[in-house]
Amino acid sequence: MSNREEGDLVPLKPPVEDADHVNWPLFLTARRLRRWVLVLAARNIPYQVHQSSGGWQIFVPSELQERAIREITLYERENRNWPPEQKPVPLTDNTLITLSILGLLAIFHNLTLLNPESWGLPAVDWLERGCADAGKIMAGEWWRSVTALTLHTDLLHLFSNIAIGSIFVVMLCRVLGSGLGWSLILLTGVIGNFWNAWLQPPDHLAVGASTALFGAVGLLATFNLVHNRTILMKKWPLPLAAALALLAMLGATGDRVDVSAHLWGFASGVIFGAGAGFWIKTKGRPGRLFNALLAAAAAGLVFFAWRRALC
Repeated sequence: MSNREEGDLVPLKPPVEDADHVNWPLFLTARRLRRWVLVLAARNIPYQVHQSSGGWQIFVPSELQERAIREITLYERENRNWPPEQKPVPLTDNTLITLSILGLLAIFHNLTLLNPESWGLPAVDWLERGCADAGKIMAGEWWRSVTALTLHTDLLHLFSNIAIGSIFVVMLCRVLGSGLGWSLILLTGVIGNFWNAWLQPPDHLAVGASTALFGAVGLLATFNLVHNRTILMKKWPLPLAAALALLAMLGATGDRVDVSAHLWGFASGVIFGAGAGFWIKTKGRPGRLFNALLAAAAAGLVFFAWRRALC
């Protein structure tokens, strides 16, 4: 590799070690070679590259050696600490709170199995009142996109969502905080159910928290990529890989698996996770008060949705 004819060439290396502690190795790695060659080419300094068993060497004209060394030294000084080291996001100690909220799903599921007539209350068909009925959602019953996330067909359905979902939900809430984490999980689940209803035929029915669970996967994956931008180009396939792995664990076929809802939940999580990543990177994580308000808003939305469903 060369941009000069053969002539009086000398190695690109100062006679003594640089005072600013710039590393001048005898042989260059391929990565450093590419960088130094670009610097020389940008400064119109001719050079030749020789390869030996030890590595790569750059040779420059003897009359331009001092200038070439100066340019490389300036480049190394300016880029000494680049890219900057990414500081890890501090984690919140809220695992117990997160697991307790997940436990509320199990408590609510048990309540739906009770017979209210034994208490003198009218019977309630919870699945009929709260399922994600595509036709009814499109007709204006938006609350079904919320209530369907809290319903499960049986204990196996409930346990699979809680057992697998707890991994991602706990991680997400430790990074974002309980209020922001749960409000975004709920939001991605609601949006996923809404878009799924828009795509499905009017008689399509769905229940389960897995749409929000896939939203949590998308949230966590893209948040990490945005917050650590130096790995974005190398690890961009990871969110898709996580979603496919989760889809394999939950199952991609069968009458009770709504793949479309899972994918829409994941897509919603990807979008909102990127937004959350940029927000926290520039503004910082919400404080306790704001997190508490977000948590109250999420709980209030679920309560209001069920109130509408039961009216």
